[in-house]
Amino acid sequence: MANMTVFGAQWGDEGKGKIVDLLGSEVACVVRYQGGNNAGHTVIVNGQKTVLHVIPSGILHDGTLCIIGNGVVLDPFVFLEELENLRLKNIDTSPKRLFVSPKTQLIMPYHKVLDSARESMKSAKGKIGTTGRGIGPCYEDKMARIGVRAGDLNDKELIRQKIETALIEKNILFKNLYHVDEMDVDAVYKEVMAVADKLLPYVQDTTAIFYELKKQGKSCLFEGAQGVMLDIDHGTYPYVTSSNTICSNAGVGAGVPNEFITEHIAIVKAYTTRVGAGPFPTELFDDTGKYLQQKGGEFGATTGRTRRCGWFDACVLRECYRICKPTTFALTKLDVLGGLDEIKICVAYTLNGKEIAVPPSSAADFANVQPVYETLPGWKEDISSCLTYEELPENAKKYVARLEELIGVEAGFVSVGPDRNQTIRR
Repeated sequence: MANMTVFGAQWGDEGKGKIVDLLGSEVACVVRYQGGNNAGHTVIVNGQKTVLHVIPSGILHDGTLCIIGNGVVLDPFVFLEELENLRLKNIDTSPKRLFVSPKTQLIMPYHKVLDSARESMKSAKGKIGTTGRGIGPCYEDKMARIGVRAGDLNDKELIRQKIETALIEKNILFKNLYHVDEMDVDAVYKEVMAVADKLLPYVQDTTAIFYELKKQGKSCLFEGAQGVMLDIDHGTYPYVTSSNTICSNAGVGAGVPNEFITEHIAIVKAYTTRVGAGPFPTELFDDTGKYLQQKGGEFGATTGRTRRCGWFDACVLRECYRICKPTTFALTKLDVLGGLDEIKICVAYTLNGKEIAVPPSSAADFANVQPVYETLPGWKEDISSCLTYEELPENAKKYVARLEELIGVEAGFVSVGPDRNQTIRR
């Protein structure tokens, strides 16, 4: 099997965790290459649900190695809590199969305070829907070259110096702008160093691990978080996340040449959802929107926030294809559409009287587009027990075929239910 990426094609929450888990036993290693614990991957195996926030979804397969790459921002406290939850399920999370790059940036206590203080100060109109988990401020410190990296935990003096440097500016903001308590250098240092010994055994040269696997002819899967439309450069800026979510960031975020990665699997939900603020042309505010929300269980795995729901948006997928050029896509939650008399697909937008095929780069313009729909007949059959593509109702197959035409690539996977086994491979 080739090295591959699995990435979200829309606004996240497409079901990446399920597909990564499905393929996890077929690769030697699963690498998470960006984002933090602001994204949750839900995996259901034989009815048992496991929610993963930062540990790669391949962890549920014995023998599959898992790497948290340098492009991730890691909250050490969340990481250790997640380890403990997995141990309670008798899942092997030892440092012999789970690794953290020494270059991975650590989310510090002051990042979370700054994130929440900044968002709470904004007016309702100015909020972007951050999770308040310190993701953005951590990436900011990375770019400002004052971030704390996982490998730094080996040097106590360096850690203290970095905390002191970071708090010079942040305490001024806390006191004079956000009117929250300043943070004490000693207190933050003690809090972080209290978990250092637990995290350090996992910190290893992850690029060397990848090269050793490649030498042995073994393959790796590179797991993304969020989706293309939340990419810091290519998404609906400023209503985006703080990292590059597109698949070409896998090499940068994992520390490997992109030429080694030849397959790209876009995860595509059969309808569209997004969490937080920002333009969403196909959003439904009627009973159909509520139907999708309830039947699809559209509530955030990490935050519990209700997801906004709408019809499938082919314009978003055209943009995904232009930027990422997936080699196949996995269609998820097709079963949720069952029971609807008709299903709409947004095939274009109109903006200022002109028809356009892809999202405009301006969020203001994107908020003003009007969707152009075509309507397909729905189906009433329950497809959750279908084992082959041929077993699907004709109207379901017509829907998949139309999405393939609009996206420009074939669906290699069709999910008909939440469990690992409820996935048709073509």
